[in-house]
Amino acid sequence: MQSSAFTLSLTPFRKPFLHHLSLASSSSISSFSSKANLINVDSSFSCSFLRQPATPSWPLSSSSSFKLPSDRFVPKAAAESASENRSAGGDVLLRALKLGALFGLWIIFNIYFNIYNKQVLKVYHFPITVTAVQFAVGAALVSFMWCSNLYKRPNLSSAQLAAILPLAVVHTLGNLFTNMSLGKVAVSFTHTIKAMEPFFSVILSAMFLREMPTALVIGSLVPIAGGVALASATEASFNWTGFWSAMASNLSNQSRNVLSKKLMVKEEESMDNITLFSIITVMSFLLTAPLTLIMEGFIFTPAYLHSAGLNVKQVYIRSLLAAFCFHAYQQVAYMILQWVSPVTHSVANCAKRVVVIVSSVLFFRTPVSLVNAIGTAIALAGVFFYSRVTRTKPKTT
Repeated sequence: MQSSAFTLSLTPFRKPFLHHLSLASSSSISSFSSKANLINVDSSFSCSFLRQPATPSWPLSSSSSFKLPSDRFVPKAAAESASENRSAGGDVLLRALKLGALFGLWIIFNIYFNIYNKQVLKVYHFPITVTAVQFAVGAALVSFMWCSNLYKRPNLSSAQLAAILPLAVVHTLGNLFTNMSLGKVAVSFTHTIKAMEPFFSVILSAMFLREMPTALVIGSLVPIAGGVALASATEASFNWTGFWSAMASNLSNQSRNVLSKKLMVKEEESMDNITLFSIITVMSFLLTAPLTLIMEGFIFTPAYLHSAGLNVKQVYIRSLLAAFCFHAYQQVAYMILQWVSPVTHSVANCAKRVVVIVSSVLFFRTPVSLVNAIGTAIALAGVFFYSRVTRTKPKTT
């Protein structure tokens, strides 16, 4: 039998058997003839791709046929697939470990910030100076990151600086009011009031972004407001200055979120969260430094602290530790936000607030009544519910 693809000479056999063989293997031969240069045909046939007779090396049986040696390829594919699966599983595990470590650091830094900050503010009643020190340490850390190339230093245009400045102003006010509240009332009560942040977020988003809340979102605000009211009515350390300072902090922080959505809308002006936070930190220090000198004066010197009967070394160490933890927990919070969705971040923030409240109550031995605890729990449950229902996109008018 001779074809245009190759010649197969089987002279020792009779024609009927040759005809039978050609029928048995013609389909297999034709299917591989176009790819014969890629297939290594082994002991079934001795093939030549020249137009000349080819004598078989041994007799053929009628059951002979061409088979693709797939067993040579499947193990390799399976090995590659298994390797990819192991690699993907390793990446998922590594990501989970990194994320878990970040959440742990976020909570730890937040706990220690509130403890050290409260210890300083209990004996040193100058919240503007304390806030300026915290921003000064943060600005120093940001400068170190940029100068050592740990993080890329941004090239900012005047338009970007003008857009970021309002964010820095409300960020400064938010932290200043928080420190004012912590200096007047218990840490647990300040954070219970700060659970009202979703209430301000909904109002400001409706006013400036035209985002109308859903019925579920409005419903989630009821237990938040009710829980805060119940906790406030039974708070042993209640103070109106501390209460309204915490509420002003809520307003400032949520104004920052709304402004960030409203102002930073151009794609070419967008930047990652850590860079934005770093710039805001430096701007906040530049804003608080002159404000401190005007409002409180330069009263953080060793001489003044000693004359006030304070332990200078203890105040300095706790102030620096509080400032470091303050910057660190916010930096980690922005890192987490780059890894997870805003909803997940909001739920985690609610859980973090619970841990901070409980840890501060235990550390400072804050007296808490049953009604106060119930009110705090109701408010935090409302925050959790709000975090879940905000996955529904609000209506824009």
